[in-house]
Amino acid sequence: MNAKVKAIVSHIFFVGWVIAFVINLNDKEEYASFYIRQNLGILLAGMAVGLFSEFPVIGWLISALGGLLVFIFWLMSLIWSISGEMKTVPWIGQYFQDWFRTF
Repeated sequence: MNAKVKAIVSHIFFVGWVIAFVINLNDKEEYASFYIRQNLGILLAGMAVGLFSEFPVIGWLISALGGLLVFIFWLMSLIWSISGEMKTVPWIGQYFQDWFRTF
């Protein structure tokens, strides 16, 4: 599996991320690693935003808007991985690259 395919597979929710991560362990490629880190951050951000849904009204609003933003970031990342570009998602993408450097 080449780097671009691993990057695209990492976008298939948590299961795809795990598959891409495990396959990339044997033959590490920077392009795939870049998107594996991005998607780990996006998945964790989505989980964090979901926690707000437990709070009435304002939590639901934050959860809905945050969920939409996470979806947009995920879609941008998917499009860039398909096109062959290594771009971080706005505002938080560079943090994902720094925090998850070991992946």
